[in-house]
Amino acid sequence: METRNIDKRVINLYMESNPNPNSLKFVANYMLLPDGVSYDFPNKEAAAEAPLASELFKYDFIDRVFYMSNFITVTKKEEFEWEEIKDQVKQHIQVFLESGKPIIKDTIRDEQYDENDSETVKKIKGILDEYIRPAVEQDGGAISFHSYHEGTVKVLLQGSCSGCPSSTITLKAGIENLLKRMLPEIKSVEAEGV
Repeated sequence: METRNIDKRVINLYMESNPNPNSLKFVANYMLLPDGVSYDFPNKEAAAEAPLASELFKYDFIDRVFYMSNFITVTKKEEFEWEEIKDQVKQHIQVFLESGKPIIKDTIRDEQYDENDSETVKKIKGILDEYIRPAVEQDGGAISFHSYHEGTVKVLLQGSCSGCPSSTITLKAGIENLLKRMLPEIKSVEAEGV
């Protein structure tokens, strides 16, 4: 009699480039995290509760790991070439996902909305979610609201956006212009932790 493991998930994983030449987006055929939840691991210590990211940091060429929706963005150290390492990274992610182990030990919800936010902050968060977040996610990154004070909006750029040569242009030409146009009280937009 033939026995088969019917619980084993078939994982399709493909790679996608993005504006950051040091990052590659590894896209799975299913959701890895709930919608709107993301995790950024800038180093091995930050990945203590993320088994897959911890394993990836064992490679000396990995600089940063980012999880969101159905993808994992991996940023390599500049002195390495993707041609030499991308298949190894893809294989590692594939085997890990096929094992069925969780990529994060304890999912922490993104507390993006707070009923105590001012009307301006609520509008800023709404614009970021509706207009800006989808485009940033397409490139393997994430953006989230950090703070607002006297006309200055601060945002967090994560994933492939972190350290990307074009993130400053995106921030000023795209995000800042859109927010200024939609909310005249906005004077500038700055990135935190880039």
